[in-house]
Amino acid sequence: MASTGRRTAMRSLCVLTGATALTVLGGTAPGWAAEPAGHGGGSSTATPIEHVVVLFGENISFDHYFATYPKAANTDGTKFTASKKTPKDIDTLAHAGLLTKNPNQYPPKRLTPAQAMTCDQNHSYGPEQLAYDGGRADRFVQNTEVDKCSGGLFGEPGLVMDYYDGNTVTGLWNYAQQYALNDRSYSSVYGPSTPGALNLASGQTHGAISVDPATGKQTSTPDSYAIASPNAKGVGTVVNDPDPAYDDCSDKDHTSTSALAALQGRNIGDLLNAKHVTWGWFQGGFRPSTAYDGTSGSHARCDTTHTNVGGASVVDYSPHHNPFSYYRSTSNPHHLAPKNVNEIGHNGRANHNYDLTDFTAVAKAGKLPAVSFLKAGAYQDGHAGYSDPTDEQHFLVNEINAIQSSPQWKSTAIVVAYDDSDGWYDHAYAKPRNGSTDTTVGSNGKALDSAACQSGPAASGGYADRCGPGTRQPLLVISPYSKVNKVDHTQTDQSSITRFIEDNWHTGRVGDHSFDATAGSLTNMFDFRHPNNKQVLLNSDGSVKHIGPIRHVAPVSTHITPGPALVDTAASTGSGRFPALPVSLGVGALLAAGATGTYLTLRRRQRTAA
Repeated sequence: MASTGRRTAMRSLCVLTGATALTVLGGTAPGWAAEPAGHGGGSSTATPIEHVVVLFGENISFDHYFATYPKAANTDGTKFTASKKTPKDIDTLAHAGLLTKNPNQYPPKRLTPAQAMTCDQNHSYGPEQLAYDGGRADRFVQNTEVDKCSGGLFGEPGLVMDYYDGNTVTGLWNYAQQYALNDRSYSSVYGPSTPGALNLASGQTHGAISVDPATGKQTSTPDSYAIASPNAKGVGTVVNDPDPAYDDCSDKDHTSTSALAALQGRNIGDLLNAKHVTWGWFQGGFRPSTAYDGTSGSHARCDTTHTNVGGASVVDYSPHHNPFSYYRSTSNPHHLAPKNVNEIGHNGRANHNYDLTDFTAVAKAGKLPAVSFLKAGAYQDGHAGYSDPTDEQHFLVNEINAIQSSPQWKSTAIVVAYDDSDGWYDHAYAKPRNGSTDTTVGSNGKALDSAACQSGPAASGGYADRCGPGTRQPLLVISPYSKVNKVDHTQTDQSSITRFIEDNWHTGRVGDHSFDATAGSLTNMFDFRHPNNKQVLLNSDGSVKHIGPIRHVAPVSTHITPGPALVDTAASTGSGRFPALPVSLGVGALLAAGATGTYLTLRRRQRTAA
């Protein structure tokens, strides 16, 4: 009798604990909470997911890649055949009947695999709002189209309306078939790359100051490109692509004089550090081509290049794509390499900022950080103008194959997401949940915030220029615990990824009106009680190479590729990187604490959003 009573009490405790965990995750407790499947009782995560890997791409709207999903033309490229079980209720151009009867100046047109290299579209904060025309989505050609470009790139009138199908982006379509796709995922705000990256890291684009790269001090007059709507103390919002203050490679390796941006407040890295949870940002080209030598005035250089499928040479590292370099607490200004594989994900001289080669090493060794963010080298990040869907697919397939072939795949979730839409046409409009009333006239001669944003809900915290949700992008969850061939209609945004990480590792919220507090949940893309237990390996062209049960993979001894000779000044003088600031410090304290010096530099920013 006593034994039976103890068993009943333990079952009740399991149910209670699981329900409590899912309350944190923002949903009703599913079956796995009461009956854990493959989730060790000693784990500190709220779900069976013990490793999250975010592959964060560039500049793709949902319609640009999934306009006709799951039906491909199959007239060229890699053949794609959809499962008969593929959901039919998917918010695509085809489903909406907008392929031929379209309110824009030109109808959408399929791009072939031979047209992978295209012009880069206008994806600025204001023009994207105007393209949606208050929900009519009928002014893309007039506001975001760029149909003429040089360098052998493809362009034509109406280009902004065009899309690829599963014969070009075959890999993403096959991942959607085998795992989960969301068709209601948006940028947290309108605008280009940097706001999207910052929303992934913190759900917050406000709290920025402009910094003089020569002095390392706050500019006497706020720079209008670096920040928008500054207050009396020069604190405003990032709506463009200024380079980050805490990065040697900013302003094109210290050769430009453009103002930089520094963010105060906290990000997800700070929250994970406070909980002693391992994490890392891994970016192509982060290992410097010329190392910082530790002397006054020295800085690392990031000049490594690769050639894309169009034959153009592209510099790998893009500073304004690294959100953690905008925060002093999570930056690695001199691009110092970790000492060894064991240090990756932990505190060390690299301060959680690494090269993509470091991720390769740590994955093979079975030592994945709990949270990893992966950014391709620029030629493979998908950004039109210098990258393309073919090069992007090579990156995605290579990384996802490596993760699925690693010792820790069974407890891992991969999230594929994007920073912005590039201005590419997408018919799905989300009414503003956070408004903004900035009437500053932009370069297009119109107010920065559209009528729809100005009439939206009051700006959270009173912070201007955070109108959102913005444009719609693809979002996929690839995991042994993701639903199979599932299309989720939950409205999410970039900070939904932040929120999942916060909830899974019990970090709490970023605060200061971060969008993480209101972001939609990713949990509808998972089935924690019935794991699919699949390994899906693809060929480089996106076609399926292997589908089978998860295989046991033993860790292997690996080592990092150090790159050029590095000076570990952190170990010898304590100046190798700058100490983290208390998150409560404001801008004045930020500057007083030493946010100065020649390290506040990087690649020259372009005045057009990238």
